[in-house]
Amino acid sequence: MLEKVGNALLFYAGWFICVLGGNSGWLILALVILIGHWVWRGDGRLMVEAFIIGLALDSGLMWLNVYDFHPNRWLVPLWLAMLWPLLAMTLRHCLAWTARPWWLAAGLGAVAGPLSYYAGGRLAGVGFPYGTAVTMAGLAVVWAGVFPALHWRASR
Repeated sequence: MLEKVGNALLFYAGWFICVLGGNSGWLILALVILIGHWVWRGDGRLMVEAFIIGLALDSGLMWLNVYDFHPNRWLVPLWLAMLWPLLAMTLRHCLAWTARPWWLAAGLGAVAGPLSYYAGGRLAGVGFPYGTAVTMAGLAVVWAGVFPALHWRASR
C-alpha cells in the first residue's frame, strides 16, 4: 500500500513540476522521477511508448486547434509530452485497479483526462479556442478510449 501511495505522490509531484515549470530546468526533476521509477520498478518501454503516443495525440489535437499554445508551434511543448510517461508509471502500480473492467478505465479516463487538461491548461495558460465546455466534452470522448488503451498496453 505504501508503494502505491508513493507512486501516486511521485506522479502528482511530476505533474505539478511539468505544468508549473513549463519548458524550464524544472523538467530535470520530472526526468529524475521517471528515471528513478524506471530503475526501481521498470516500465521503461511503457513510459517511452506513452511519451510517443502522447506527443503524437496531443500534437494532433493542437493542430486541430483543440488547445492553443503561445507561441504557436509544430509539436506540443515538452512539459505536456512529459505528462504521458508520468501517467504510464502509474498504470501497473497505483492505478492498476482501474484496468478492469474496461468500462471503469473508460469512465475514469472520460472524467479524469479532461479534468487534468482543464487544470493544467489553467495553470499553464493554455487556451481552448473552441471553448472550455466543447473542449472538455471532446477530450472526454478521446480519453474514454485512450485510458483503456494505455491499460491494455501496460498489460502486455
